Amino acid sequence: MQTSTQQQLNEKIRTKTIRAGIIGLGYVGLPLAVEFARAGVEVIGIDIDSKKVTSVQQGKSYILDVKESDVATFVKREKLHATTDFSVIANLDTVNICVPTPLRKSKDPDISYIVAATQEIAKYVHPGMLIILESTTYPGTTEEVILPMLEEKGLKVGKDFFLAFSPERVDPGNPKYHTGNIPKVVGGVTKECTELAAAFYGLVMDTVCRVKSASSAEMVKLLENTFRSVNIGLVNELCQMCAKMNLDVWEIIDAASTKPFGYMPFYPGPGIGGHCIPLDPHYLAWKARSYGFAPRFIELASEVNESMPEFVVRKAQDVLNEKGRALKGANVRILGVTYKKNISDQRESPAHSIIEILLKKGAYVSCSDPFVPEYQVEDKSFKSLPVDEQSKDVDLAILVTDHDQFDKQKLLDTFKTILDTRNAFRDNPSAKVVKI
Repeated sequence: MQTSTQQQLNEKIRTKTIRAGIIGLGYVGLPLAVEFARAGVEVIGIDIDSKKVTSVQQGKSYILDVKESDVATFVKREKLHATTDFSVIANLDTVNICVPTPLRKSKDPDISYIVAATQEIAKYVHPGMLIILESTTYPGTTEEVILPMLEEKGLKVGKDFFLAFSPERVDPGNPKYHTGNIPKVVGGVTKECTELAAAFYGLVMDTVCRVKSASSAEMVKLLENTFRSVNIGLVNELCQMCAKMNLDVWEIIDAASTKPFGYMPFYPGPGIGGHCIPLDPHYLAWKARSYGFAPRFIELASEVNESMPEFVVRKAQDVLNEKGRALKGANVRILGVTYKKNISDQRESPAHSIIEILLKKGAYVSCSDPFVPEYQVEDKSFKSLPVDEQSKDVDLAILVTDHDQFDKQKLLDTFKTILDTRNAFRDNPSAKVVKI
């Protein structure tokens, strides 16, 4: 039987009379806020970055996948607000935590942003409140870290307030899948928590998938990205192997892909990037070790993936040697510095490591990326140049990110030699192109 608190909150969700809060207005939080505002829910975004708050309040979008016209419309309709003031939580019915979860230098999980957000919520938590963590983390975070902080005032989960985990599944730049049509996994600390969270997401999501616990939902996210990491690691290792055997790894993958069952194609590249694939396997491995389990397969895949920037630079060195040019003193143009095509997100981009290694080996580096005006590597800043600017003396161009805005023929006309890490020139064969 539902408690009166649960019934009241459920009715507010059903009638869309809730006031929803979202902590963290980044790649996850802002799209989520816009979708709930679109559904007619009043949304208050909270962020410590005053620049983001000001942008939202002015009706501007700084996320490529979020239309500025949508932000402006919902702000004007007073369905979307933004603030740096956490005290607004006192008047909210729901709060989603969408903050970063990076790794420490030791590659251990850093959940300090989650803890800081929860500390703010704990100051204002009240009966009839639903709190949902979306930030990727290790299994047990919701119940072992967040729950005790929220119960300090004597409120009981599943009775007075409700707590759940629902992993974000954002894929920046994907034109087919967006916040509304990506199935949403939900796992609550109690059954009541799960049902309320599912009802809440049901306002904007086409499909909601319930799991038995918050820890199960946390593990779902780690499985999804560890699956990708392991398979990418496999083909990256195959890529390095094929290079030694003088075989075309891309041809081999294409041929294997003709099998209609039992095979799923993954592709090699210059390294892995973004907030999920480089980090999530380490979260899972760290948790596994705390149980005395050695996650050898997962850690090996990460090692292989992290070795790819070195492999790319060695390949660049070989290409230059064949042209009678040393890497030291060579002019190298990096084409694309974001972690994937057609977006501006540079988090954990393999371009960063590739540039670092090139600089250490004495190469002169320049960059071209239509989505990034300026790129920072340690204390060195690179202004993004038009492809044909200062290109005459470039000895080698390395295509790291295959943005659609790169005109392949223009690249061929502009540069003497191109090292293609993405097989982007498969439809533009040329003696100028060398594939990894």
